[in-house]
Amino acid sequence: MGSIPTRVTPLSVLCFAIIYLVWGSTFLAIRIGVHEVPPFLLAGIRFTLAGIVLFAWALARRQRVPSRREWGGIALLAVPFFVVNYGLVFWAEQRVPSGLTAVMMATIPAFTALSEIVILGTQRPTPRLSLALAVGLAGVVVLVSRGLNLAGETVDPAGAIAIIVGALCWSVATALAKKVPLPDSRVMSSGAQMLAGGLFLLLAAGALGEFQRFHPAAVSRDAWLALLYMTVAGSIVAFTAFVWLVHHESPTRVGTYAYVNPVVAVLLGYFFAGEPLGLRTIVGSICVLVGVVLITTTPRLRTPS
Repeated sequence: MGSIPTRVTPLSVLCFAIIYLVWGSTFLAIRIGVHEVPPFLLAGIRFTLAGIVLFAWALARRQRVPSRREWGGIALLAVPFFVVNYGLVFWAEQRVPSGLTAVMMATIPAFTALSEIVILGTQRPTPRLSLALAVGLAGVVVLVSRGLNLAGETVDPAGAIAIIVGALCWSVATALAKKVPLPDSRVMSSGAQMLAGGLFLLLAAGALGEFQRFHPAAVSRDAWLALLYMTVAGSIVAFTAFVWLVHHESPTRVGTYAYVNPVVAVLLGYFFAGEPLGLRTIVGSICVLVGVVLITTTPRLRTPS
């Protein structure tokens, strides 16, 4: 296996710019979309379309179709990854600013570390990890708590809980992905998971009665453009850039998107959607991002096999 190059190339700069800016900006696109399209339906359309494109791309590259056993693993992961995580995030953005949604979703590395300890046993608790978890969760408390004497409105508690539950489910599913059968091809695996997740989201939307509340003729051009942007730029283009980076850059470099995306989302929400940027938002966001940096830069300490 060849070594990962450290030389900066124009293509690597472009791919980093894509995952930083596009993934950071999708939170604003979600907020625009969910004001006119029911959340689970919007998420379902996004990932069904993106899944079809990626699945077809994998087939065009003559990659193997998942076996029946692998489809079982794909379906198992699609529920926490897409129905729970994305479904709740889209729902929460009806009541939580897009920037703060991105900040709270940045707790995923913290929950992933916990999942590795509890589920996989491939990580063990350390003082640095404990500090990172405490600082990150303290940031969420700052954003939600009404008892702190900080300027700025608190985050809606129901929305905050939904986002944290979504982040936790994403992290648990990330750990479970190492235990369930999946296709060897990352593109085929992700395309199949997006497709399955999108279809499950559409089923959830039907069960929640969202189709009855959806009137396409009443949806504005901005909402349709937001859906198109999420699907093409957020799910297809950015994912392609991410896959390229995974194979050409170090995991530490690639992982920096975890604390760049929230900054991008907060700034875009402030400048383009009039979202508040008070002292509470700044303090809470800094705490969460400090926790993320501590976790993503902590050397992995594996338990003896």
